[in-house]
Amino acid sequence: MRRKLTITVEEEVYDGLHRVIGRHNIGRFLNDLARPYVVQDALDEGYLAMAADQDREREAVAWIEGVVADVADDLG
Repeated sequence: MRRKLTITVEEEVYDGLHRVIGRHNIGRFLNDLARPYVVQDALDEGYLAMAADQDREREAVAWIEGVVADVADDLG
């Protein structure tokens, strides 16, 4: 469902949005820009996808173990 929102921006921002994004694309642009910051589902889905990537998880574990070993060497 879509909702209408009225916002206030500086004149330079308004002009730039019209010039760069285009009059009929501003709503979509702002929606896409804000979504990662305000829609938790997208973030959760991203984390689930990363966790399901077994190659990425193996690389992450190897990296973490390397960092822990480096810190242990520095402390010891």
